[in-house]
Order: sequence, then structure tokens, then C-alpha cells
Amino acid sequence: MTDANPGSARFARPALALFGGFLVALSLPPWGFWPLAFLGVVAFEIALGARPTRRQRAGYGFAFGVPWFFMGMGWMWFLTVPGYLVAAAMFAGLHAGAALVAPTGPWRTIGRPAAHTLVETVRLAVPFGGVPVATLGIAQAGGPLLGVARVGGVIVLTWIVFQVGFALAGPAPRAPGFVRSRRATRPGQPHGLVALLVAVVVIGLAAVAPAGSEVDAEPLTIAAVQGGGEQGTRAIDVPSSRVTRAHLDATATIEPDPGLDLVVWPENGIDVDDEPFEDSDAYAAILGEVDRLGVPVSVGVTLDSEFSKYPSDGSFVNEQVVIGTDGAVVSRYEKVRIVPFGEYVPLRGLLEALGAPLDQIPSDAVAGRDPAIIELADGTELGVMISWEVFFGGRGRDAGDGAILLNPTNGASYTGTILQTQQVASSKLRATETGRWVVQVSPTGFSAFVSPSGDVLQRTAVSERKVITMDVPLRDGTTWYGALGDWPWFFAALAVLGVALWFGELRERFGATNQAASRPA
Repeated sequence: MTDANPGSARFARPALALFGGFLVALSLPPWGFWPLAFLGVVAFEIALGARPTRRQRAGYGFAFGVPWFFMGMGWMWFLTVPGYLVAAAMFAGLHAGAALVAPTGPWRTIGRPAAHTLVETVRLAVPFGGVPVATLGIAQAGGPLLGVARVGGVIVLTWIVFQVGFALAGPAPRAPGFVRSRRATRPGQPHGLVALLVAVVVIGLAAVAPAGSEVDAEPLTIAAVQGGGEQGTRAIDVPSSRVTRAHLDATATIEPDPGLDLVVWPENGIDVDDEPFEDSDAYAAILGEVDRLGVPVSVGVTLDSEFSKYPSDGSFVNEQVVIGTDGAVVSRYEKVRIVPFGEYVPLRGLLEALGAPLDQIPSDAVAGRDPAIIELADGTELGVMISWEVFFGGRGRDAGDGAILLNPTNGASYTGTILQTQQVASSKLRATETGRWVVQVSPTGFSAFVSPSGDVLQRTAVSERKVITMDVPLRDGTTWYGALGDWPWFFAALAVLGVALWFGELRERFGATNQAASRPA
């Protein structure tokens, strides 16, 4: 896009950046048009051009992020309206910063992808422990590049989208000047072309990268119980006994079967106040089903922290408990990554002093300290990621020590399917990254079995009461991502940005400064 008409460009470029962000948003679930992520980045690069001013870079970067995050994080409206507005604007601001930092000129073709990948990496850890939703990795979970996750997780998937998009719109697809038949005196610009080849190599490696392997043992026959119910409800509005009753009724539809190995309930299926779980009526009701079916049952329990595995003076804990066939609690896992503005309120004292409405979250959860593993009575280890934790690759790697991954979750608080479909996509990412099956189970949807290659099987409908059952193979081994994690890819992107900045801007700037300093007065 040229600047022959500055007046029209003044509006056309920001509009094109906005359009690019809109395309990226549509690539995300629940819309799921994954190729649009690449086209969105192409539009953003065209809007930026080769040498935008610093003000233009920041403005267009922010415009690119606004539709992406305000649409992709629309679910957060139901948690906290102020938090939603601040978070979406803040993440758009990260891409304004990336556009501002990235070099211009020929080196932009590798510098911009690295810079924008880095700010997306920041979202995996900050603020409040990370908010890794509406990511380009989640968008590509529905496309043919999902296998890249077993190589480098969300970071490498994100880089590929940015690199391909920026390169296709920038100088990369143009052959360097020395092989061009016209304008042969133009300097060669091979940077993005080389980066495209690297992206192709990574995609090729994903096809042959290790993906774990099945254990020489009988699969576990697992029944995942979805009790059903209305969406858009909160724990303070719906009696916990109603949720428990719904799941007991759904479990009652399971016929005793000697081939059945485990029944799994979702997160928050039971809420216990003022007493240990083992003394509650809900525990007694679960024991009745354990005795009837003759198999262990894993249930999601919310209880006062003073009665938890690690008693404290906090408010409550969120745990997954396995009750064995002898009626005893075999193992329990307390959720480590708790949800900001969902299970706890960051800076609660300050927000209360400012008059923020916090009545929907009257108390804060206590984060657990356990490894992400629960055990069955025979010693079989299962990885656990409770709800929010499935969005974090690190929690998936921790849970990957188990032979199967469980994702008990609860999306009942949200109206619509933005977060729920992004969670299914995240289960696909974690399954692919670890080479494990994932069993996702929710009270109101979606519940499903997800294979290590990302296939989603038996997905339930929203609000449906249903029990889904499958023979789930046990697996071991590791992937490259499971062995390496995120840090090598973070530092690789940082190094690429540093090289692009040095050769694209800093070396020239320092050279000009030194020449000026050497001139005689």
C-alpha cells in the first residue's frame, strides 16, 4: 500500500489493521476458520508497510489486537466486565508494543514475527500467572498444523502463523535481486524466504517427531459423566446439591459392567461446607454408586481449605478425588492454577477500596501444591488438569507423567460457547504436546475424548445429560515439547528479534552516531 494519497492512507491503514485482527478473531473457536489467521497477519503487514513511523507502528499494532481480543475473550464478560475491558485492551497493547519494537525495512520480515510471538509468549505467564486464551495456537488446533505442537507447543505454532503471514505480504516471496530478471539492481531480500523455509522444515519435522506410544496393557474403560443443566449459572445462584443430584442421576444410568474401570465426574460436582468430604452426605451417595458399579469414581470437590490435604486458613480448595472400590479415598489432587476473577480476585483489598463489585466472588480459592497426578488403587497414574489448567502447556507437561490425562472442568458460568470451544481446542493441544489421550468432562458441556493426534470423539452437546464411555489406551514416552518445554523457543525468538534489530536498525544507527562523533568540530 503506497502513500500516494496520504489522506486516504490515514484511514485505510488503520482500517486494514483492524480487519486483520478481525480475521484472526474469526480463526479462533467457536468460529474456527483457521486459515484466516494467516490472512489476518498478511493484512496487518500490508497496513504497516516497510517503514511506518513509530506512532503508526504502535497505533496499527493496537488496532490489530482490538478485534482479536475483544472477540476472542468475549467469554470474560460473564466473569467481570471491568476485567474483560482491561484485559482485552492490555493484550492489544502488547501487540502495539511488539509493532513498536520490531525493526522496519528488509529485516522486518523476521523481526516482526519474532516480536509478536514474544508478546504472545508473555501472555502464557503474566499477568496473574498467565491468561493463555484466544491464542494463535488455539486457532491452529483445528487445522493441519496441530502436529507442530509436539515439536514446540503454542510458541512455535504462533511463530509459524506470524512468520508465514508477514513473509507472504513482505519481501520474502520475492526472489533476491541477483536472481531477478528485472530490476536486477535492487538489493536482495532473502530474509523472509529463508524464514519460510525454516517454517516448512519445522512443519516437516512435526510429521516425524516422537508422539509417545501405547503401553502393552489393557486400555482403561472410562465413563465420563455430564449431568447437564443450564448455562450462565453461578455457584452462588444454584444449590450445589442440585448439581450433585444431576450427576448422581446421570451415573445411575450406567449399568454394572465388569469391563468398566473408572467413572469420572467434572469439576465442582460436589461442594462441601463446614465438614470433611468423607463426612458429607455427598460422599455417602458416591459410595452407593461405587458399591453398585464395583469401580472407582473420580469426583470434583470444592471444600473449605481447613479440611483439605494441606489445611490452611484460606477460603476453599478445588480438588479431584479418587474413591476406591473399598470406599476409601485413594488419592486427591488440588488445583494449582486457579482462575483470576473466577476463583480468586487479584488485588482484592484495593478493588474493594475502589468500590468494585466483588459480590460474585465472595471468597478466594487456595492454590494447591501437588504434582498433577492421581493414582488408582492398582498404581495406575493419571495426569490431571482441572479446568483452567488445560490452557497451560506447562500443566500439560506435568500431567504428562500420567498414562492418560483427565480434564474435569466447569463451564456453567458462561453463556455461549467461546470459552468452551477454546477449551476443547486446548485439550487437543495438550493431547498432541504430550502424546496422551485427554478425557474432558464438564457438567454442562463440552465433554469428549481427545486422541494424541487431536481427534475429538463423542463430544456432547451443551446442557445435555449424557454419559460417554470409551476404552482409552494407556501411553508413555515423550514428545520433543514434553522434553524441552517453552524456554528454548522463547529464547530462540528473542535471539531472532535481537539479530533483526541489530542488522535492521541498531547497527546503522550506531554507525551514524560514530561517524558524527568522528567529524572535526
